[in-house]
Amino acid sequence: MLRLLGLLLVIWLAITVIGAVVKGLFWLAVVGVLFFAATAALGWNKRHDRALPPGR
Repeated sequence: MLRLLGLLLVIWLAITVIGAVVKGLFWLAVVGVLFFAATAALGWNKRHDRALPPGR
């Protein structure tokens, strides 16, 4: 699962860079940043779920 989240983070980062570089695609950079932040938050949440002892 974390591998998939890492792949998604790389994809969102690439979309953000493409949107920032190509002048008319600023909206793509905004969407990329939003998806990157959402995926990073999901990954952060998954990472901390493992740290809890069983039964919590």
